[in-house]
Amino acid sequence: MDEKKKTRELIGEVLAELVEEAKGGYVKKVSIGLMSYGSELGEGELVKGARLAMQNDPSLNVVLIGPKCEGAEGMVCIETPACEADISRAMEDALQKGIISGAVALHYPFPLGVTTIGKVLTPARGKPCFIASSTGTSSSSRAEAMVRNTIYGIAAAKADGIASPTVGILNLDGAQTVFRALQKLQEGGYPINFGSSMRKDGGAILRGNDLLAGSVDVCVTDTLTGNVLMKLFSAWNTGGNYEALGWGYGPSVGEGWDRVVSIISRASGAPVIASALSMNARCVKNVLPGLAAAELELAKKAGLEEILLSLQPKHPSAEEDVKAPPTEPTDEEIHGIDVLEIEDAVKALWKEGIYAESSMGCTGPVIKTAASRIEKAKAVLKEKGYI
Repeated sequence: MDEKKKTRELIGEVLAELVEEAKGGYVKKVSIGLMSYGSELGEGELVKGARLAMQNDPSLNVVLIGPKCEGAEGMVCIETPACEADISRAMEDALQKGIISGAVALHYPFPLGVTTIGKVLTPARGKPCFIASSTGTSSSSRAEAMVRNTIYGIAAAKADGIASPTVGILNLDGAQTVFRALQKLQEGGYPINFGSSMRKDGGAILRGNDLLAGSVDVCVTDTLTGNVLMKLFSAWNTGGNYEALGWGYGPSVGEGWDRVVSIISRASGAPVIASALSMNARCVKNVLPGLAAAELELAKKAGLEEILLSLQPKHPSAEEDVKAPPTEPTDEEIHGIDVLEIEDAVKALWKEGIYAESSMGCTGPVIKTAASRIEKAKAVLKEKGYI
């Protein structure tokens, strides 16, 4: 009798969908799983976020995965014991069987090469900005990771609805090296739309001001820095124990990775949970894994593999003893050298008989040399790949 009742209910649901479709009001739903256990704010906050997401997006069906919890009446739930290992297994099983098309999790053991692209609301202009990346790691090599993060950040922004996202690189150790690599990729034919700093001197290297204002759509950084930024932007106005703003730590992207699993924090509040669910659904609908594969294919045609190979750490060699030429006034500055290469760049000039000094300016490291030698110095540094 129960089986017949379930069949009648299923037929009723199908007929109701057909009627709505005939009326023009049918919305095809996408099912997204949500780990509903483990929040520091209580399971009720996760349920509240799920309900808010479905209220805001009629095409979204949230499937709770975890132990039965209060307030979840009437919601679809894959019930498990109150054990994170069991919840993770249930989520994996639901993804494999197609019960859910994507998932939002409080934790996920991504393999090396897979990272997540976060999304924050910048306070100065109220403009969204993608943080590439925020959890996981796209490579064990920092420079390579940031180049890959650029490609994955572009793919995530496109999956979220931005046709031609602007890109900038946060002014960290290695930023100039990464920028040069991306310029080579662009010259090879990969379509990177570099944005510009809001500061007077502009350029694609971003300062803190640019993060506050959202000067670009995608901010490229390393994962650890990105993770810190996500926490600051999400909880700066709540004292840190409640993430109230943004879309969470974002969907997962990686070479050969075919799943859309987004990450939230144990301190994520209902507004962030709801936004993370909606963003995950958009990335599922717009086939983020396919977009990432297409971006990688374009990048490889533009010389990505050779560029990444050139970024690998060099084996240390015996340090060459290069003596400085006679000192002379250093009244000009050369910008754009990475802080990790500044001393090698100075020695490269010394070898050519050009006196130079390293210094640290407001926007990063600079090389100081005489005005009469500035053009030759720039030519040497360009030839050696420092600028």
